[in-house]
Amino acid sequence: MKPVRGLEQGFIRVTEQAAIASAKTMGFGDRHRSDRVAVESMREEIDAMEVDARVVIGEGERDKAPMLYVGEELGAARGRSGALQVDIAVDPLEGTNLCALGTNGAVAVLAAAERGGLLHAPDVYMDKIVVGPAARGKIHLDAPAGENLRNLARALQRAVSDLTVAVLDRDRHRQLISDIRAAGARIRLIGDGDLSAGIAAAVRGTSLHAVMGIGGAPEGVLTAAAMRCLGGEIQARLVALDDQQRERVRELAIDDLDRIYATEDLAPGDELLFSATGVTDGELLKGVRFFGGGMRTSTLFMSLSRRVLRFVDTIHRATVDTEVQLF
Repeated sequence: MKPVRGLEQGFIRVTEQAAIASAKTMGFGDRHRSDRVAVESMREEIDAMEVDARVVIGEGERDKAPMLYVGEELGAARGRSGALQVDIAVDPLEGTNLCALGTNGAVAVLAAAERGGLLHAPDVYMDKIVVGPAARGKIHLDAPAGENLRNLARALQRAVSDLTVAVLDRDRHRQLISDIRAAGARIRLIGDGDLSAGIAAAVRGTSLHAVMGIGGAPEGVLTAAAMRCLGGEIQARLVALDDQQRERVRELAIDDLDRIYATEDLAPGDELLFSATGVTDGELLKGVRFFGGGMRTSTLFMSLSRRVLRFVDTIHRATVDTEVQLF
């Protein structure tokens, strides 16, 4: 099989263009419009690439959003004999509410791998814990929050009181929030974007050290792809909250909802690529910045096989005589 890593520049462009499209809708209060333009841009860009791509993680149906649906085939080479076949996981706009309201943390995200390199997770919920490389192997999803935080603190050689944990601001997390505070750690409650928070937690120098709690399963697969590249760890368990979600799990022949998925279970590929472009400002990435006749994007690109992390700062000029604004 041809290596997926030859697609690096193409996938960077995919997330850049999706971020630009959605950033143009920032602050208008229309989350569905923001999501729709990101989806349309991402589909158009992938369709122009010389690949035979299959969507294994796509847009969620929970929010009745426009979809890059699971199973959709994309790419200019789809169906062509000898074409480079890839599986892709996408979140064209993680943080639709964040973009619509003009608040921090919205990103456009794509992960790619050889066929079978990303778990086809049902669109249900997932209980997760995410930490960086220093704490890999030192946490457990079923351990009490306080125990995990003490182990994390030891791994980072700091006090529990120095830790900050990201938790989605949901009623279901009341007990978890209480347990984290009782252990002495700080909490950052986030409205959306546990994927972005997970990446930040795995990078030294940010103000986050872990992510805990229940979020989307598709986002869990994307987080796992990032953790494989960063050397961090995610542990996760599927959570079906109603009959409809339980049916989605059954459709994928998953019969063990007690199973804990390791990072390598969620993203087992050897040729993993990950690209995330900021839509609004976040911990690691600046949002899209517009100037007369152009725009500037900030992207984090990662390759597992090449062992590279690349921060890509791109100026997109509308015309050749556009004055470039560097600062």
